[in-house]
Amino acid sequence: MTYIANTDTQRREMLSALGLDSIDELFDIIPKNLKSFSFNLPEAKSELELRQHLQLLARKNATDLISFLGGGFYDHYIPAAVDTIISRSEFYTAYTPYQPEISQGVLQAIYEYQSAICRLTNMEVSNASLYDGGTALYEAAMMSVRITGRRKIIVDEGVSPIYRKMLHCYTSNLSLEFVEIPTHNGIVNRELVKKELDKDTSAVILQNPNFFGCIDDFTDIVEKAHQAGALVISSVYPVSLGILKTPGEMGIDIATGEGQSLGLPLSFGGPYLGFMGTSKKYVRKMPGRIVGKAHDNKGREGFVLTLQTREQHIRREKATSNICTNETLCALQALVYLTLLGKEGFKEVAELCADKAAYTSKRLTEISNVKKKFSQPFFNEFTVELTGDAGDAIAALVEKGFAAGFPLGRYYKGMERCMLVAVTEKRTKEEIGLLKESLENVL
Repeated sequence: MTYIANTDTQRREMLSALGLDSIDELFDIIPKNLKSFSFNLPEAKSELELRQHLQLLARKNATDLISFLGGGFYDHYIPAAVDTIISRSEFYTAYTPYQPEISQGVLQAIYEYQSAICRLTNMEVSNASLYDGGTALYEAAMMSVRITGRRKIIVDEGVSPIYRKMLHCYTSNLSLEFVEIPTHNGIVNRELVKKELDKDTSAVILQNPNFFGCIDDFTDIVEKAHQAGALVISSVYPVSLGILKTPGEMGIDIATGEGQSLGLPLSFGGPYLGFMGTSKKYVRKMPGRIVGKAHDNKGREGFVLTLQTREQHIRREKATSNICTNETLCALQALVYLTLLGKEGFKEVAELCADKAAYTSKRLTEISNVKKKFSQPFFNEFTVELTGDAGDAIAALVEKGFAAGFPLGRYYKGMERCMLVAVTEKRTKEEIGLLKESLENVL
């Protein structure tokens, strides 16, 4: 019997049935230092009052800043047609369809998305998307453990510190050994990686461009890792692949990344999109779902869920993952964006980002108190070092209308004076000049 306990008598009856004397006893298992909630809710508001209250709260978010903020999420231009197309009623269901015979359109869209990711990364197979870039990297790490049977993972310090925290969090009970390698002049320290590679190493995790914005070619590391029987995982910024060497060309075994830059707006944390590509020989170790194209006995083309390795697909403990939630609507949005731009348009966006970032770097380093931190080439993001605390400068620039960059001291000890600056195709010459003048005044 289910009912709402809206009287003291009913509440006592429910507690008695549970063998409890008070509601507080329900939460005794929670440590006191974690009990930050309260049931002392304010009085209800009318619809009008609630709307006004929420609008007041929303105005506290400064969303009109000129953004030079990156670190994994970027302010790219999204063509108006993207929202128009994904808002069609055919795409209201944002999850993987479980009845393929009545969901051919969505399944075909996912199939085309997988094809686009394969072309973008130059990998052989892709899944139907993952939760976000961080969980995609975690899934790749676990995939390497399943493939090799080893439990040691080497992680470059240039990999996003947010993603590294996620790796440690998700694997805290799995008895894996993580060895973090400090960078050298902004890129992978080859000697240290080579020293750590051994018979227990499952994978080497890298990022390109890395969190400092530096570009690298991992071909030599891939060769050394494969000689040791280990895999190489690379987290990539998809827009950079318009002009940079792809993971497939480097011989990377598993490529992952955050798909937000492919037509998804910045939304205070999501929903975003994780993508993954790998070699065909590892396809059965890959998490998530794969949509395939097939033909019936009459030769008619159709789309089906070829692989479904989740725990809820009768896999139970044999599942490749328990958190590989896919993001079909976001994946479709990325596909629409890539399709609208086309190969040449996508390349043009990448070139604009790189050219404008180079110009911004030149302008900012004209300031006597600003210098480039690393000599390595970069794509659309670079690190500058100031004479004072970068966090203070960034806070001051907010007052002047700029989200000027990311303070690296938040995650990297000794880099309190360093700021990560990102530039996309949206930034104009005038905005870059104003940022330079404003930073110069602040310093």
